[in-house]
Amino acid sequence: MKLINKLWVGMGILVLISPLGLLLPERFKAGDAWGEWGTDGIKELVGYIPQGLEKLSSLWSAPIPDYAFKGWEEKGLGSLSFAYIVSAIVGILVTVCIVALVGRLLIKKE
Repeated sequence: MKLINKLWVGMGILVLISPLGLLLPERFKAGDAWGEWGTDGIKELVGYIPQGLEKLSSLWSAPIPDYAFKGWEEKGLGSLSFAYIVSAIVGILVTVCIVALVGRLLIKKE
């Protein structure tokens, strides 16, 4: 099997196990994933929201917030697992497209 095929199989496995992100934090009483805090989470952790972060927080919102579709936050585990898988696939596709585009721009044609 070629290396690239092994990488795609590995990515597929990671996509399929991505719903563990729903189960494990609840099972181990963990909070949000490291670095995924919003301004509310930072205020809870640190006690205040830094000025710069507060100003910039309105500039960006995630395309698929909380890895779920709008209105799906209260649906069952099956629906949320499906949303996690779709979110993983979208993330992989966006990353592959950006890397391919940058690669084409950097490679000089002879």
